[in-house]
Amino acid sequence: MHVSEIDTPALVVDLDLCERNLRRVAAYAGEHGLRLRPHTKTHKSIRIGKRQLESGAAGLTVAKVSEAEVMLGAGPADMLLAYPIVGRAKLERLMEVARRTRVTVALDSAFAAGQLSEAAGAAQVEAGVLAEVDVGLGRVGVTPGEPLVELARSIRKLPHLAFEGIAFYPGHIKDLDEVGRRALTGLSALLHSILEDFRRAAISVGIVSGGSTPTLFHSHEIDGLTEIRPGTYVFNDINTVRSGGCAMEDCAAAILCTVVSTARPGQMILDGGSKTFSSDRLVNSAEVTFGHVVEAPGARFHKMNEEHGFVDVTNAGRQFAVGDRVRVIPNHICVAVNLHEQVYGLRGDVVEEIWKVDGRGKLQ
Repeated sequence: MHVSEIDTPALVVDLDLCERNLRRVAAYAGEHGLRLRPHTKTHKSIRIGKRQLESGAAGLTVAKVSEAEVMLGAGPADMLLAYPIVGRAKLERLMEVARRTRVTVALDSAFAAGQLSEAAGAAQVEAGVLAEVDVGLGRVGVTPGEPLVELARSIRKLPHLAFEGIAFYPGHIKDLDEVGRRALTGLSALLHSILEDFRRAAISVGIVSGGSTPTLFHSHEIDGLTEIRPGTYVFNDINTVRSGGCAMEDCAAAILCTVVSTARPGQMILDGGSKTFSSDRLVNSAEVTFGHVVEAPGARFHKMNEEHGFVDVTNAGRQFAVGDRVRVIPNHICVAVNLHEQVYGLRGDVVEEIWKVDGRGKLQ
């Protein structure tokens, strides 16, 4: 099948670039002695999960129980749920996963730990736990210092749980400019202080799990970090480029679209809108755009309706006609993938593989 035969809009992945991204990160982790447990939130596909494991990942990371259920299909020996799991229904399902692979949960409350302990006891399994600490994003995670140490103590007292270490997400560092580098240095100092707190409390911390795609290749500079769990790196996107986490030539995924209207001068309409692309804006910018048009870098994809993409072609440097096709690299690929049922894997202009987005819509 040739790329020209793909019906649009469609999610396409350059297999050569994707495989290069997988190899690069696996090599980096190996070089710096970091355990790689990549987040599957970006690709949501069993096929790519298997490739991550084959390229050297020690396990896989997910956010939701339903994603864990799906990713069992990749055969991981280890699964991290980097999200606090609360509620009996979710925990009962999670214990079924725990019967098939080693499960660790990152959480930030004694309440969540207690519920996990009860569920693990009922299922007669042991669950690993990472105590989540907030290092600046202000989303989840307890405050460093005594609150974190006390959370670890409470976890250690509970039966059927194994305290394995701590987890964090430096999502507040979105750009590795001068400000971002100072924030990374501050993060390293904070982790050093956190680990000193645990040493004084005589609590062993086996895993220090963290990192993000923007900070990925500086992970070895973070004092005490033992594990990284990047997600976006597998495909990359415009926001990753803007953050300095990759180059444009590292972006493996794009949305293939067809021009369906050029009726208005200076504008073309694509057959993909908010039900096709992520609505995420550019990081560190007030500019309103939703992706990069590969065939016309000067074009500006500035507006979306549900099924229409508005592209200003005033500065495109070329003319477009109805029926032309373009590839758009989204600002945020993770959300875009979740909107598509399948992916077309390209080797050059040939469709070599087609796979399902197995974890699409898995939110519970």
